[in-house]
Amino acid sequence: MKNNTKWTRRELLVAFNLYCQIPFGMFHSKNPEIIRYAEMLHRSPSALSMKLCNIASLDPEIIFSGRSGLKGASKTDRAMWNEMIDDWENFANESEKAVSQLEELFLDNQPKNLNIENENYEGREQTVLSKQRIGQNFFRKAVLSSYNFKCCITGVSNPHFLIASHIVPWKSNPTIRLNPKNGLSLSVLHDKAFDTGFLTISDEYTVLVSKAITKSSDPFLSDTLLRYNKKPIVLPEKFFPDKSFLKFHRENIFETRT
Repeated sequence: MKNNTKWTRRELLVAFNLYCQIPFGMFHSKNPEIIRYAEMLHRSPSALSMKLCNIASLDPEIIFSGRSGLKGASKTDRAMWNEMIDDWENFANESEKAVSQLEELFLDNQPKNLNIENENYEGREQTVLSKQRIGQNFFRKAVLSSYNFKCCITGVSNPHFLIASHIVPWKSNPTIRLNPKNGLSLSVLHDKAFDTGFLTISDEYTVLVSKAITKSSDPFLSDTLLRYNKKPIVLPEKFFPDKSFLKFHRENIFETRT
């Protein structure tokens, strides 16, 4: 039976978590992930996709881009949005916990396999993750999904070569380390170049390459880094890189390498 009642706090935590993890273009009722979580929530896929679109109507980046969600965001939706952006670390941990509890409850309610001899328990053991690990996992999924799982400089889309790169390093400011606006989706190579100051991003969202590279005669570096100098990055659908974070990177990491 589908649930038509008011959304509880735990359900909202799950919905907002999904909003951060699913690309905007996939907020529809035929998305297998939405179908799966709707079943767990005992709501219809249409109801869950509608909730995600209502959340989108609160997102400044979505509005700025000319797109729009639905207009049915409730007071509790707005309160959860503000709670999320005010304290990303707490939201990440609480929402990931809500998702985990929902999944566990759903599995517990599934019919049990009575054929004990053939029962395969591999992968069922519950691993207790630290808050830091949970937060890092949330950050990675939120950043990569915002860029549609592509490097914002090169367009590389193989997940094995993608990194959710921190603009302001993890250790520099604990209050923003799980904020998706402090992230860029980069290939492994470009993440390393960004992290070590060989490239940065301007306020106009263009790539700036260090003089250490522009003066180099290395053909590999020329082809993989220098070719993107002053080229625009592909902007995310959600969670645009915060310009104050980019400024920090230019002034504290990039400029020391020039």
